[in-house]
Amino acid sequence: MRTLKFVLNFYINASVHVSLAVASLTAISFELLLIPYNFLLLGFVFFGTVVCYNFVKYGVEAHKYLIVSTAYQRAIQIFSFFSFGLAIFFLWHLSLNIWIAVLVLGVLSALYAVPMLPNAKNLRSLGGFKIYIVALVWTGFTFLLPVLDAALSPTWDLWILFFQRFILVLVLILPFEIRDMERDDRALRTLPQVMGPSRTQRLGMLLIIVFYTLTFFRDAIALKEIVLRSVLVIVLMVLFLIDQRRQSNYFASFWVEGIPILWLMLFRLADRFF
Repeated sequence: MRTLKFVLNFYINASVHVSLAVASLTAISFELLLIPYNFLLLGFVFFGTVVCYNFVKYGVEAHKYLIVSTAYQRAIQIFSFFSFGLAIFFLWHLSLNIWIAVLVLGVLSALYAVPMLPNAKNLRSLGGFKIYIVALVWTGFTFLLPVLDAALSPTWDLWILFFQRFILVLVLILPFEIRDMERDDRALRTLPQVMGPSRTQRLGMLLIIVFYTLTFFRDAIALKEIVLRSVLVIVLMVLFLIDQRRQSNYFASFWVEGIPILWLMLFRLADRFF
């Protein structure tokens, strides 16, 4: 049992779970856009997310990332450097448009964690901006990159899907904001700190309704997608009916972050029926 818990903790703490979630959202974009999977892009998104998240969590101060004190941290560090090498390998085989987009998103991610000027704040410390920065970066990696990879032209449906993805990521972040509201610096002015947890949960429910309603503003929509979005919305609403302040860390770090993985599994399973 102790070994299983150790493996689960490493799986979460080394950002493998969140990276699978981001890669799953990217794969869902290929499904929604009706374009072939690019496994080089999926590989880059997965390993790039490992590097990005571990840097944000452990590398805000350089000595914490390069000089670690425990074998556990060393294992995460080695895994991160290994992931960095694989991310570069996959990126090397992608187009110039992907490189440019990754550069922009990478700079935004770096500014989120590390101030670029002496005595300056990072973007994470700017009150109220944290959730939107994270949502924008997730949307960029999971939706914009597949669009650029397939060289798709902007359309009404494409914009709807973009906004739906942004809203979905906001919804997935809110349980973490509620969980961490007491630990977060008050200067961050996160939504639960400003609105309170109950009103934040109601906002989450409203965003879920907007996310689902936007589906029917598209020019073309398949029955398969409507059904799968309906299932996703039910799961999300159940999530927001639970008092997230009384849940364990695994509730957000495993179950909430696992929702994109579940959604992708449903897409693959639905191929047998649609």
